[in-house]
Amino acid sequence: MLDLAPDIALPLGRLHEACGPARRSFALWVASRSTGPVFWVSPPWSAEQIYPQGIKHLLHPGRVTFVSPTRAEDVLWTLEEVLRSGQVPLVIGDLPGIPALTPVRRLHLAAEQGGVAAGRLPLGVILTPGDGGAAGVESRWAMRPEHQRGPNRWGLTRLRARTAPVKDWSITMDTRGFAPLTVKAQKPHAVKNDLEKVE
Repeated sequence: MLDLAPDIALPLGRLHEACGPARRSFALWVASRSTGPVFWVSPPWSAEQIYPQGIKHLLHPGRVTFVSPTRAEDVLWTLEEVLRSGQVPLVIGDLPGIPALTPVRRLHLAAEQGGVAAGRLPLGVILTPGDGGAAGVESRWAMRPEHQRGPNRWGLTRLRARTAPVKDWSITMDTRGFAPLTVKAQKPHAVKNDLEKVE
């Protein structure tokens, strides 16, 4: 389990999804709490690329290997191969769309096989546009900026998890990185009608 904060954790050996306008900030938070190398896989034509010097307050840019497959389908293939190798503890895939259920299941299986091969379970995180909605993921998180006076703040919502309910937090950043400020009062969340029913 990779713990980001109390009650905010990602089980290892599984694939998780982050969506929302601050999904890359969530991925950087995950990377800052992990140890060892990080592979960040994204298509080269994406207008939103990570600037290494802009992340050094969270993690050393030398830990991150940026991989840019030339075809959209090769992003998922690269994620699968890196997870299966078991040599990289954290693999982040910045996807141009929502993957189907079969590739998600393949990524879970690759993470499990990589864990057997390396003796430690890797973690996969996919970043999806809009409100996300990849079927079969272990958990889904939405992060967005909260614009107001004072320190930078973000809203984080756990939209889906196999073993935890929907929940909202306000997140800030201090000299040690991201940290929850408060747990928000819970409100009803609409349940997405996706293929998760068939898992």
